[in-house]
Amino acid sequence: MIANIVKPGHKTRGVLNYLYGPGRANEHTDPHLVAAFDDFVPDPGRHPAATLAQLADILDLRVKQAGPKAPKNHVWHCSIRAAPEDRHLTDDEWATIARRVLNATGIAPAGDADACRWVAVRHADDHIHIVATKVRGGLRPPRNWNDFLRADKELVAIEKEYGLRRVPRGDRTAAKRPTRAEQEKARRTRNARTSREHLRTIVRTAVSAATTTEEFFRLVEGAGALIDVQYFPSGDVRGYKVAIADDTNTQGEPVWFSGSTLASDLSYPKIAERLTAAEATLAEQPDAPAWRRLSLAVDQTPDHLAHCEDQAGQAHIAALAETLDALPLVAPASIQVQLVQAATAFERAGRSRIRAHHQQAQATRRAVKAILRVPPPRDGALLAIVLDALLLAVIAAQHWHYTRNHTQQAEAALQAAEHLRVVYRAAAAEPLAVIHHRGRRLARPLLERQAAVVRQALPDLAEQILAEPAWPTFATALNDATAAGHGDPAALLAQAARHRELDTAANLAEVLTWRLRRLPDLAVREPSHDRTAGRVQPSPVTPTPRATRSGSLPRSR
Repeated sequence: MIANIVKPGHKTRGVLNYLYGPGRANEHTDPHLVAAFDDFVPDPGRHPAATLAQLADILDLRVKQAGPKAPKNHVWHCSIRAAPEDRHLTDDEWATIARRVLNATGIAPAGDADACRWVAVRHADDHIHIVATKVRGGLRPPRNWNDFLRADKELVAIEKEYGLRRVPRGDRTAAKRPTRAEQEKARRTRNARTSREHLRTIVRTAVSAATTTEEFFRLVEGAGALIDVQYFPSGDVRGYKVAIADDTNTQGEPVWFSGSTLASDLSYPKIAERLTAAEATLAEQPDAPAWRRLSLAVDQTPDHLAHCEDQAGQAHIAALAETLDALPLVAPASIQVQLVQAATAFERAGRSRIRAHHQQAQATRRAVKAILRVPPPRDGALLAIVLDALLLAVIAAQHWHYTRNHTQQAEAALQAAEHLRVVYRAAAAEPLAVIHHRGRRLARPLLERQAAVVRQALPDLAEQILAEPAWPTFATALNDATAAGHGDPAALLAQAARHRELDTAANLAEVLTWRLRRLPDLAVREPSHDRTAGRVQPSPVTPTPRATRSGSLPRSR
């Protein structure tokens, strides 16, 4: 059950006209009062002699008495909606819910004879609207500060008492949803997404790719968006705003969005904080190739989340979100759409009330920016290894949020994991087939020897692994690890199994194969690249509406 308290207005009759009218698409049925501040309030939906004008006059009585002392926008309007799977509540139940919400918000405290005047209107099975005028009996406004949070807290208790679905609650860090006007404009112009959503994707992708704020501005502009950078008199950057060139208002001017209105972590100070931390360490060029570094960094994320402080854990999750934002730029076209969907879903999981210490996650952030500056891998095994590590990291992020009661973030991570599973299966099919072909050629004594290793290291899981179709593939990886000199194979396998949970794995042999493949000397060699390259290279491929194949960002519509 959720509440939506709209911006206060000044036309009581206009709100009532909508509530008792047919609706925007004739969706309103049988509009009537379920409760009111007084049992004798006339109901235009039930009494033929009652009119909307009478009801509006009754609600506005104190507003007129207060005269200039009345609030300019005196109409308080709150809708309360049940979840689709909830049972249909009776009028009496909705009446009780309305009174509890009014009491919680301070609009009409229980037993207060001077409380604001109000009515609760029902015109559908699953929700009601509460309309109140914000003038008390003493002709003063009510104390309804923070009314949304108070209403939401009361609805949590109502869900529990009435046996309704427990709706995941947010922490006010979610990105602002598109307005109804923005959604209708997108439909009229036949765009799949609103300008707000499209710009959010462009900006997030630019942040994941850029190494400096100057490069960030260039990448946003290069993606086809308009950008206006504001400066202080000192010359320092104050902020920025972005727009889509063909999205204009009635005056023909671009509709601008500041970074903070796209998402709280996309304000200029938040972006500068991340990029400054990355710039301070990006000059370090480890010997390990970029894709190898990324797989190792992401592979360590679950351990960091399990053992580090919350501020560092939030930083690792933010870096994980940047990884998902960047991957569509270098992934094959066949999996770009699902990768963008995974990144879009995980975007909500990238923020919480916990302030991230971004310096703690620079290894992942440096590796992400590095893979955008080298040619895409020719062998799909490298991408499959990274995707496998990403899937495990996203599952760990879901658990991290869940244990901290971040319900919306945990649900977002769960959705992202579902998309990543689809992407992983598509990306891993070919490299697994190559390894499986080698496994089929392993001599029987060697297969039996590796089976004995599995039974020794993982006695509870051994028979399941040996019965899976990917067992020859896993046996080949285990044999390669032993041949590369990684020590006792049983100890190596036990370590790989302890390193991550296996409860959610659909194919244990396949999961363990990639864990072994992430070991040094087993990862596939990457194509050569110029380590002095400092900028994302433009793509020779025509960009798609959602993502491009290389370092260039998604173009605007």
